[in-house]
Amino acid sequence: MILFVRDLTVIDAAYLCPHRGVVGESWLVDVELTGELNEMSMLFDFSRVKKQLKAIIDAEVDHRLLIPQKASETMIEPAAAGYLFVDFLSEEHTIHLNCPEQAFAVILAAEISTETVTDYLLTLIRDQLPGNIDGLKITLRHEHIPTPSYHYTHGLKKHDGNCQRIAHGHRSMIELWVDGARDHALEQYWATRWQDIYLGTEEDLVSVAELELSETGQELVSDQQHYCFRYTSAQGDFQLAIPKESCEIIDTDTTVELLASYIAAQLKPQLGEKELKVVAYEGVGKGAIEVL
Repeated sequence: MILFVRDLTVIDAAYLCPHRGVVGESWLVDVELTGELNEMSMLFDFSRVKKQLKAIIDAEVDHRLLIPQKASETMIEPAAAGYLFVDFLSEEHTIHLNCPEQAFAVILAAEISTETVTDYLLTLIRDQLPGNIDGLKITLRHEHIPTPSYHYTHGLKKHDGNCQRIAHGHRSMIELWVDGARDHALEQYWATRWQDIYLGTEEDLVSVAELELSETGQELVSDQQHYCFRYTSAQGDFQLAIPKESCEIIDTDTTVELLASYIAAQLKPQLGEKELKVVAYEGVGKGAIEVL
């Protein structure tokens, strides 16, 4: 017998890639369980599947930065108690962090992909299933987006949940309406502008001298080549140095509401009296609308 749950949850995370840098990502999660019926004539109660499996996935990978531990570019070492230094040293991108351990998911693989993240989750979940379950399948998939989209990474220091982590992200579509009609050219412009972007808040910018990085980070980071961010929130002290060409600096927080307003403010001067509606998504099925 097979029990399935589609769209169990959405993983909004980010990962390190030697070619793309830090990549914001959103994956829909489907699960299938196989086994024998229990005394209640069920494989596994749906409410328990949704609570137990979703809780593990959300706790272990959602709103974290996924680190490919076996990649040649990756360096991980302890920092202060409960913190990790992460240095990612590709030829195209050098990225450096000092953050609480719960901001990261360290994946024993040479790259981050749907396959390696799936294997990681299977290892975490299998031992927590009841004895009548003998098979588990997890599928990570993208939302189908037929129009332009982008991958962005950010952190929200004022958030009271896991969005405060400095490098989590989303794969998001965007809708731009001018006088009631979709403008796909403008959508493509923003999809290109924000492809694999880190959206940083101006007030979180600091100098290199204000960061506490690993010895490797101290040697490689410069104010000329990197933007440096640091803030303290409920979960701890978050520090990041990332190449300037991978960033766009926003003069507000980077909530989806303010991103919708930012996009609208950037576009409105060139549209004159035309009505502009910005539908900005934050991952799958949620977002904000600004009309000017």
